[in-house]
Amino acid sequence: MVPYLSLAVAASEAKEEAANLSKAPKQASLLEYLSRQNEPVPWAEARENTKCSKATADALVKKGLARFQEVEVRREPISYKDIVPSPPLTLTSAQKSAFEAIKSGLAGGKAQTFLLHGVTGSGKTEVYLQALAETVKLGKKAIVLVPEIALTPQTIERFAARFPHRVAVLHSKLSLGEQFDEWQRIRNGDFDVVIGSRSAIFAPQPDLGLIVIDEEPEWTYKQQDKSPRYHARDAALKLASLSGATVVLGSATPDIESFYHAQKGDYRLLQLPERVTPYDGSALPKVEIVDMREELKAGNQSLFSRSLFQAIGQATANKEQVILFLNRRGAASFIQCRSCGFVMRCRRCDVPLSYHLTEDRLVCHQCNYNIKVPESCPRCGRRRIKFLGVGTQRLEQEVGYTFPQARLLRWDSDVTKGRYAHDEILAKFRAHRADILIGTQMVAKGLDLPLVTLVGVVSADTAINLPDFRGGERTFQLLSQVAGRAGRGVRGGKVIIQTYAPEHYAIRAAAEHDYAAFYEQEIDYRRQLHNPPFSQLAGLTYSHTNDALCQREAERTKRFLDQEIASQGIAGIELIGPAPAFIHRLRGRFRWQLILRGAELSSFLSPLPLPPGWAVDIDPMGLV
Repeated sequence: MVPYLSLAVAASEAKEEAANLSKAPKQASLLEYLSRQNEPVPWAEARENTKCSKATADALVKKGLARFQEVEVRREPISYKDIVPSPPLTLTSAQKSAFEAIKSGLAGGKAQTFLLHGVTGSGKTEVYLQALAETVKLGKKAIVLVPEIALTPQTIERFAARFPHRVAVLHSKLSLGEQFDEWQRIRNGDFDVVIGSRSAIFAPQPDLGLIVIDEEPEWTYKQQDKSPRYHARDAALKLASLSGATVVLGSATPDIESFYHAQKGDYRLLQLPERVTPYDGSALPKVEIVDMREELKAGNQSLFSRSLFQAIGQATANKEQVILFLNRRGAASFIQCRSCGFVMRCRRCDVPLSYHLTEDRLVCHQCNYNIKVPESCPRCGRRRIKFLGVGTQRLEQEVGYTFPQARLLRWDSDVTKGRYAHDEILAKFRAHRADILIGTQMVAKGLDLPLVTLVGVVSADTAINLPDFRGGERTFQLLSQVAGRAGRGVRGGKVIIQTYAPEHYAIRAAAEHDYAAFYEQEIDYRRQLHNPPFSQLAGLTYSHTNDALCQREAERTKRFLDQEIASQGIAGIELIGPAPAFIHRLRGRFRWQLILRGAELSSFLSPLPLPPGWAVDIDPMGLV
C-alpha cells in the first residue's frame, strides 16, 4: 500500500487558496503542484518534486484542501519492455510425437508422469510451451521449475513471449514485496504459468493441470541444508497424484533413478534424439578428450593443452565465442608452506581456505570466513607460501595473459551477488560484448548462444574422485550439459575436455554423447553395490561442538538402531558407520554420520526417538 496525495477541492479553488497562502509558501507550492495534476500522485513523488515535508501536506489535509489515500501498487518482476510476443514454432516429427503423448495425458485428467529425454538443443522447451498452451486451452494452469536462478532470465523471456502478462516468477532473488505480490496474484488465479526454482512447487496455483521440471536430475532441486529436506521432484509427483496433474520431467541426461522408472514403465519415456538446428542434419558438437598426463610429458605445464590453446586462438580470430568451464571458484584451492607443509584452514570448518584474487583474501567456501593472506607461515615463520590448485579467478587471469586481445567475462557466485547480475552477464555475452565466458556450472545448463563454437572443459576430474556413489553420474551430467552449449548456430561447434582420467566411463560416454552406454554401465554398478534405485538410503548426521561427545552419541545411536532392527525382525536394512562426515567440522560443529540402506526407511525411522542434534535426510543426493 502506497500513500497517494490528491486535491480535496476543485483545481480552480485550489489555485485561489494557493494565492492566499503568502504566509505559508511551502503549502502554496504544494497546492499549486497538486492543482496541475490530473490524478492522485504518489506522496514520495510529490515530496520530491516540491521539496515539501509531511507536515506541509498534513496542514493542507487539516484545512480540507488535500487528502491522503492508500493505493495498492503491485510489483511485476518481469519487464515486458523488450519482450516481443512469439507464435508457436513448427514441431519436428519427434517433437510432435512427444507433444501428442503429453496432450493425450492432459486430456485424460489423471496423474501421469512423462520423462522427456532429449539431447541438448533438441527443442524440449518448445514442447513444454505447446504443452502449456494445451493446458491453458483445457482451462487449467501450470508450474514450471528450473534448477538455477541463473537460468530464469532466458527461460522467463521465452515463456513471457508466449504468454504475455500471464507468467509469474518465484525465486529467492525477488524482494519480499515482489514475492508477496506474486503469491497473492497466483492464489487469485491471475497467471497461467508459474516459473521458479524448487520452492515454486508450493505456489498456490489453482486448477493445476501440468507440472514441468526442466533439467530434472539437478542437485539444486533437493533442499539439503535445512529442514524440510525435500526434493522438488518428489513433491511434484505427490502434488500431481493429489490434483490429477500431468508431470513432465525433462533432461538431456536424466537422473539414473528416473530413467530406471521409465524403463520399468512407471513413467512414460519420450525421446528427442536429434538437435533442432538452423540447417539439416545433426549438429551435436565433436568432442576431443585431451590426456593431460601426455601434456605434462611433452613439457606443457600450462592450464591449456596445446589443442585447447590453438582452438581458443582460432575461435577468437574468427569472431566466434568461447565458453571455458571449471567447476571451482576462487584463484587457488589452498595455500601451503613449502618449508613445513602447513595448510591454512578455516577456524570454523575442516576445509582449506581458498585464495580469492579479486579480494586478495583467503575465503572459506562453506561459511564465508575470510582473512588476509599471511606474508609468512603462521607455523614456522618462513616466507615460502605457495598457491596451489586452480579456480575461475586464476583461470580468468591466465586467459587474460595468454589471449590479451580477447574480451573476458566471468560467471560464478563471486560475481553474481547482485540481484540483476545473472541477467547482466548473460545479456553482455549474448550481445557479443565479450569473446570468452569463464564460469562454473552456471554456464553449463540451459543457455542458447548461437555464436559459441568452442567449449573447453579445463578440468573434468573435480567430481570423479569424491567418495560418493553419484560421482560418475554427476560428472557425466555436467560434461554433457556444458558440451551442449557448443554448436547451436550455423557455424557448428567443438568441445575439448581436459582430464587426467581419459579412460573413465563417464568421461568417455559424455564425449560420445552416449547416455545409453553410460546408463548401462552405471546401473550395473548400482545393482552390484545395492545402491539406489535398488535400495533406499537415509543419512543421519549428528553435530556438536565437542568432537568426543559427538562420536559417543553416534556410536550409541548405532547400537540403538541395531537393537531396533533386531527387535522388529526387519530384514534387509544395513547400517554403515558411524564415521566422521566428509567435512568433519562445519561452522564450528563437529559432525558424525550413519548411513542406512534398505527399504521403507521413513517408516522405520519416523517413530524412533532420536535426541536433538540429529538431522535425518531420506534419499540424500550424496554422501559427502
